[in-house]
Amino acid sequence: MKTVVIGSGSWGTALAQVLADNKEEVIIYGIEKSEIDDINLNHENSKYFEGVELNPNLKATDDITVVKDADIVLLAVPTFAIEGICLQIDPYLKNNIIVVNVSKGFHPETSERMSEVIRRCISKEHLSSVVSLIGPSHAEEVVIRLLTTIDAVSLKEEDAQVIQRTFSNNYLRIYTGDDEIGSELGVAIKNVMAIASGILSGLGYQDNTRAALITRGLQEMIRYGVFFGGKQQTFMGLTGIGDLIVTCTSIHSRNFEAGYQIGKENDVTNFLKYNKKTVEGVRTAKIVHKVAKENNIDMPICEEVYQILFEGKEPKTCANDLMLRELKKEF
Repeated sequence: MKTVVIGSGSWGTALAQVLADNKEEVIIYGIEKSEIDDINLNHENSKYFEGVELNPNLKATDDITVVKDADIVLLAVPTFAIEGICLQIDPYLKNNIIVVNVSKGFHPETSERMSEVIRRCISKEHLSSVVSLIGPSHAEEVVIRLLTTIDAVSLKEEDAQVIQRTFSNNYLRIYTGDDEIGSELGVAIKNVMAIASGILSGLGYQDNTRAALITRGLQEMIRYGVFFGGKQQTFMGLTGIGDLIVTCTSIHSRNFEAGYQIGKENDVTNFLKYNKKTVEGVRTAKIVHKVAKENNIDMPICEEVYQILFEGKEPKTCANDLMLRELKKEF
């Protein structure tokens, strides 16, 4: 089977190398010539992984028509780019392909989950199914082959199993799942919690606070996910508590890093003015705020993150307000 990885960034490169290590036919499509040349000529992607030597069999191209004979297309681009890239590649597709999505968030205008966007934008005759390859993972660790476990989630079990077999090896273990709603909502909302975790760390709070944030944040994820049809059990797994832990505690997390800057300065101004990185939790916070309000879903941590990002509320005040909410039973 031939896999085309769309996106020459960190996660696309790391997952493409997994396939190269597995002796699968794989090629990366990207739009940055410097990254493509670096992969092809130097066996590196030094913009993202300084000093890391990639599998020498890994190749990259800037020719989008490379998707025409693909069996699997893996989308490793930000959520805001998913719709556009799907519409771009659809005319070139010939096979009934599996589209693998690794982005975590919502469509910025329609609030659709990524699998919904892909099914809307790829012609039915070209699409076998969407498989979300998601869970607690940082590209910086996968690219140096540190042990990692994630999920292949799909409404079509046999396609999830194909992706499971194709990507699994001695350092990347794939489980399968069928709760598309719960899994996609879990990995999206945890980015908001990671911003909150970073903010609290920037403010100087430590282990007790982070443990409380992760635990109560998980309850918000469950509350939101179950409301829309997700299974509570899903949030106890890799796309729930697993992804929440890794993103709320890691220096590799862009969402945590963004929150840390905001907390350290006790102000969001400089982050919004100067940040050039993709921080999915920012857009997600806005969407979750809107949808939660419309459906009367109680999301206090997400609400405070929204207030900091979009209403200019002081982070210290938000932390204080969360602590002084009405007292109640935990469950």
